Amino acid sequence: MGGTPHCFRPGFRKKEISYSAIYLHFASWSRDGSLKQMWQHSILTIQHDLNLSELNLDGSHSLAKKGGQSVAYQGRKKGKTSNILPIMDKHGYVVASTGIIAGNHNDAYHLKPHLQMAFKEMKRLGLAIQGSYFNADMAFDTHEARKTCFNHGLIPNIPVNLHSRKQTKRGRPRLFDD
Repeated sequence: MGGTPHCFRPGFRKKEISYSAIYLHFASWSRDGSLKQMWQHSILTIQHDLNLSELNLDGSHSLAKKGGQSVAYQGRKKGKTSNILPIMDKHGYVVASTGIIAGNHNDAYHLKPHLQMAFKEMKRLGLAIQGSYFNADMAFDTHEARKTCFNHGLIPNIPVNLHSRKQTKRGRPRLFDD
């Protein structure tokens, strides 16, 4: 039985990994929640490095030229896009994220259920977000976003969107600290 192993013999071709096998495993891990569990475990691994005194939210549009989940045409990007809203701590670590939103919607589209889901997920992981400042740009200046922050014990720090108001808001000015 001695001699050269078959993989080193002349004319032997090593089998390459096919793209369909990679896709099959990725889809399987996505469906069964393995990728989500791995991401949550990575957050718990760096939990001691997180600074949750400030949480930052901003939208991220991605071109999806070959389609995908929740893809729609967006005029200013001149293509099909999808949008996701990551929530980061003060150091820039992503600690939560919303679901994928079609690119033809603005950043505040269905914001309330997305924020509720993200805040509940952070609390379930044991992240202390009570009393944190929630920073977002004026695109997220909605009554629902502010109310959701208050309901989860966060302090919204969102500039007032004067473009969406027909008249000035009466009452106490909203908190905003640059």
